[in-house]
Amino acid sequence: MFALRNHPRSPRRRSAEADREAHAARVCAELSDDLPDEDLTQDLDDCLDRYELGSKPRCEEVEYLEMVQDAIDRIERGC
Repeated sequence: MFALRNHPRSPRRRSAEADREAHAARVCAELSDDLPDEDLTQDLDDCLDRYELGSKPRCEEVEYLEMVQDAIDRIERGC
């Protein structure tokens, strides 16, 4: 007999997914508090991919890129 927690529709799996999504939403909300809306998209990886180097003053550019990468890392780590 297999464990129910491994089933794709098990309550534990849904709960874990919901927790990850809630964590990602919190991290994105924190980031959006610090950055203008036009600087963010729903997908943070997309923000980095579409960013044009030199489009901001150098000090702002470095800070922006670090903040977005830090948010991506926090989501991946789950903290």
